[in-house]
Amino acid sequence: MRFLHSFVAPLLLLATGAAQAASSWGFDDAKLSVTAKKAGTKDKDVRQFNDKTPVLPTPVVLDSFDSLKVILTAKEDGKGKRPHQAFLVLREPTSGLEAPFPLTVKENGKATVEIKQSDLPLQLAIATTPLKASVILASFGSSAGLVKDVFDVEIVRDPAAKPLVYEKPLRYGKLQEIHHIFRADPKSPPKLISIVFVFAVLATIPLLLVSWGILGANLSHLPTALSAAPVAHTTFLGSIAAMELVFFLYYSTWNLFQTLPFIGLVSVSIFLSGSKALGEVRRRRLAGER
Repeated sequence: MRFLHSFVAPLLLLATGAAQAASSWGFDDAKLSVTAKKAGTKDKDVRQFNDKTPVLPTPVVLDSFDSLKVILTAKEDGKGKRPHQAFLVLREPTSGLEAPFPLTVKENGKATVEIKQSDLPLQLAIATTPLKASVILASFGSSAGLVKDVFDVEIVRDPAAKPLVYEKPLRYGKLQEIHHIFRADPKSPPKLISIVFVFAVLATIPLLLVSWGILGANLSHLPTALSAAPVAHTTFLGSIAAMELVFFLYYSTWNLFQTLPFIGLVSVSIFLSGSKALGEVRRRRLAGER
């Protein structure tokens, strides 16, 4: 008896484990129906199947104005139960593209889903071969999930409807070579206009000299100023001439980035030397020499 009892417990454990391993998801009482859009019309196609029957021999025809409805009862180990995942998947066999449609499932396992042509992705709506319909049931736990091919769906488009055109999405990759056409560099105004303005500026020089004479500009103080502050006055006048030279070079050959550094240097020179030169003139004015 002791020898017999020593085998009973392991056998019971093995039987329990085998029963748990054998549990799986399935479905029963499945019904598909194709209904026209118009109210009061009868179902065009009604078929019965379950998880044990093979794939239905003839495809289900789905017109533009029809709706495909599938009703089934999901079961775990033969008992009606609500799985965590329940889908009716339509697959295009050539490309392998799939479109999952979730089933609305109650606690007792009653599930339903309804599909129209407008619900299909464009890639499946324009398919020329029948789509493969599969039922997928799965959940947490030790029960094995279910992937079952149940029937085929043939998509029939309305000839009067606007044809659907599939455009491949833009993907990153090598593109065609792009040839840039840059805008031409800015050019100086015509020489005739420049010459006119040059003569207009030069014409003001005699007017400037006459104005100095009328206002009493005493050029006789120039030697005194140069002897009192030769560096300041010479640098100041030279800096003004250098600034005019920079502007001329900018007009003729230089660009803006070449001109700006020299304008900065000449401006500093004018400021430093001008303050010294004007300070020397102010001292002579305060001394009554001017």
